Amino acid sequence: MRFGAAVLRSYGAPFTVEEVRLDAGPAEGEVLVRIAGCGMCRTDLAVRRSAGRSPLPAVLGHEGAGVVVETGGPDTGLSPGDHVVIGFDSCGHCRGCLAGSPAYCDRFAELNLFGGRPEHAGRFTDASGGALAPRWFGQSAFAAYAMVPARNAVRVDPSLPLELLGPLGCGFLTGAGAVLNSFGAGPGDTVAVFGAGAVGLAAVMAATAAGAVAVAVDRHPERLAFAEKLNAIPVHAASAGLPDRIRRLTDGGARYALDTTGSGRLINDALRALRPLGHLGLVARLHTPLALEPGTLDRGRRVSHICEGDAVPGLLVPRLTGLWRAGLFPFDRLIRTYPLADINAAERDCEAGLVVKPVLIP
Repeated sequence: MRFGAAVLRSYGAPFTVEEVRLDAGPAEGEVLVRIAGCGMCRTDLAVRRSAGRSPLPAVLGHEGAGVVVETGGPDTGLSPGDHVVIGFDSCGHCRGCLAGSPAYCDRFAELNLFGGRPEHAGRFTDASGGALAPRWFGQSAFAAYAMVPARNAVRVDPSLPLELLGPLGCGFLTGAGAVLNSFGAGPGDTVAVFGAGAVGLAAVMAATAAGAVAVAVDRHPERLAFAEKLNAIPVHAASAGLPDRIRRLTDGGARYALDTTGSGRLINDALRALRPLGHLGLVARLHTPLALEPGTLDRGRRVSHICEGDAVPGLLVPRLTGLWRAGLFPFDRLIRTYPLADINAAERDCEAGLVVKPVLIP
């Protein structure tokens, strides 16, 4: 079949929207999904800085949502017409997957970042027959259609706004999952979130939905104003004595902190803002060595890396849509939609901080 997709042909080039070809229908355990909308995540854009490790040319996009149009075999658990949110790929067989932690799959990097499944090579080509990378994050959803492993697809209620749901499979899942799963935050807890982008604001919404007090730290006044509308206490990242200020606002220190920035300075500030036995979670990829200042890990404080919100998407996505229905997780307020043809404008706006979460509509 032939359909339109946004192709990234080189690390420094713009996306080109062109016709691509899928040479086979769903294999056993796969489903073909007609994409209703796909979020643009900073991980998609980070391919440009991947030092050639992610193969190109490729169709990126890993926050897709759409309608199942065809299934491979009778055991997918899905049927044509089902509305689905598509998550990340995993092998389903390693210790991490069997323990209910698919984000820590032994093959996570291979399957999601570095070329997908080798057995799928050659199935996905451009209009002239040139090979495209087999699959990005198990979906390659900057396109009108995506072929995905059935276990990556989470069935959702068809009354939900399907075109907006894709980011629940990654960006919003990561921030919300960090708070709800990794921290287990609840009433009476305090959560300091460093970076008020898509992941950080999802964490803010999840914290307030759980009954915790959220503090949002950012350097952009408009992001702080947005966080305040979501019931967070806004604090400018350049505030003098930032850790002391957060400790005052949280009655002696935050119980939890989440860093989405990857900034060594802010990570040290976050640790200093914690109360004894506090927990700092890191979700951003570090690009330079992290030097922890003396005293930051004293008194039982700890730091851990959190991948994909420690989530099982099939459990967390329905929880988040339920919170949205209850008015407690208004993720749609973070979204601006763009036609897929305007993907380069969406990337520019995302990089400039003009939009929290772009969603591309094929």
